[in-house]
Amino acid sequence: MIGIGNSGRGDDALGWKFIDENENTGFEVDYRYQLQIEDAALIKEYDQIIFIDASVQPLEGGFSFQPCEIKNTITFSSHRIDPCSILWLCRELYGTTPEAYVMAIEGKCWELHQGISKEAEENFARAFDHFQKWWGQHHQPGAQNTQFA
Repeated sequence: MIGIGNSGRGDDALGWKFIDENENTGFEVDYRYQLQIEDAALIKEYDQIIFIDASVQPLEGGFSFQPCEIKNTITFSSHRIDPCSILWLCRELYGTTPEAYVMAIEGKCWELHQGISKEAEENFARAFDHFQKWWGQHHQPGAQNTQFA
């Protein structure tokens, strides 16, 4: 799992909070302020990966969880690279791509401060519950053990 965010910018910490909640569950976790091209080298080592980030966009139910499609959206500025482009880079540079998902959790407050807004906490709870149910349905005990970050 790769949590994207910044705990000093309010609801931008949602990706890191998700990682914090999963840190001792057997997942390999990584914290990022933003994705960078070097993350293609990181993800090539895994069979599956989940990118978790806060969203400024309104999301139905306060979150979205969906497969990450491979596409090149890299522009002149590499300041903001999305997970789909990291997958594309992984395929282009290393000839492999893990099965990948993106969890986006709707936030409301982005000011410089620690702590998550009440609305974002509610969205987080729904997203976390959804993920746990999804994980339980798709990764049954006794299933083939693959590397998952």
